[in-house]
Amino acid sequence: MAYITLSRSNFYHNLSQIALKTGSLDKIAIVLKDNAYGHGAIPMAQMASEFGIRKAVVRNYKEAIEIEQYFDDIIILGGEIDPKPNFSFTINSLEALKAVPFDIRIELKVDTGMHRNGIMLDELDAAIDIIKKRELKLTGVMSHFASADELGSEYFYQYQNFKYAKNKILSQGFEGVRFHIHNSGGILRCGEFEEDLVRLGIGAYGYSHMPQSFGDMNLKPVMSLYAKRVSTRILRKGDRVGYGGEYIAPREMTVSTYDIGYGDGWRRGSAFDPYITHDSGPILGKVSMDLVSLEGDKDEVCIMSDALKASKHYHTISYEITCALHPGIERIVVDS
Repeated sequence: MAYITLSRSNFYHNLSQIALKTGSLDKIAIVLKDNAYGHGAIPMAQMASEFGIRKAVVRNYKEAIEIEQYFDDIIILGGEIDPKPNFSFTINSLEALKAVPFDIRIELKVDTGMHRNGIMLDELDAAIDIIKKRELKLTGVMSHFASADELGSEYFYQYQNFKYAKNKILSQGFEGVRFHIHNSGGILRCGEFEEDLVRLGIGAYGYSHMPQSFGDMNLKPVMSLYAKRVSTRILRKGDRVGYGGEYIAPREMTVSTYDIGYGDGWRRGSAFDPYITHDSGPILGKVSMDLVSLEGDKDEVCIMSDALKASKHYHTISYEITCALHPGIERIVVDS
């Protein structure tokens, strides 16, 4: 069966690089939403916990329950609310503030310019009033950068808006509130980290989409994807491979099929612009639901060792490559 390896040493290297920016492991909240960006929530949670990370970020309550035993503090970005002492819940609107239970920890999200979720800046006074009148437990105030990994002024514009919100909250006498806007792009870009927390997602898994002008953090991909041989045959010159016969053998050659396909979340792509695997050359012909064809007869092959390189071939981003991989594919932690 196809399988995924997760490099413990590369993961720990990435966390160490970020800790140098934050100054403390305690300021890192590892983002494990959507099966840890396809890497596997449980193995990544275990490794993060063993490294000393005490905070995590997940998509919903169900994901939080799955990794609860590994962390002291879990931020839940959406979905149902069910009070637990170590869970805090993101609140995105005045309506939600008015309806949220009294006994939960809340992370108030402020829209600083991405215009996706969060209360608007001109609603901040109303939000503060609701929090005070209802005596809600304001644990954190957060936002999200839209363009931290792109050249331009949007990063600074949003950060200034966030500082405005931060100052307003503090001026109202709130204490013990954590403030966090930095994602992977933000922490890789910033000179001096001044917030209480970084929500570290794709950077932890070894990828940076930052322009070279921002420097190189030397992050290392955690994930590699392998497939095992199903069958082998000798093709004659002119024989066709796969659906539609779009690959034509240019000579006599040994061709094998391997157990990975779009049913497993690997991209189908185009037979006329083939993806080049890590160690076995181009995929021959169309990708099938459960199989790809490659030249040679190795017992197993490495399909991908760097999702950023793969994403460039498919004109997408590393997130989409890793997140798409089927959760049923075995994830194996390795130390190399």
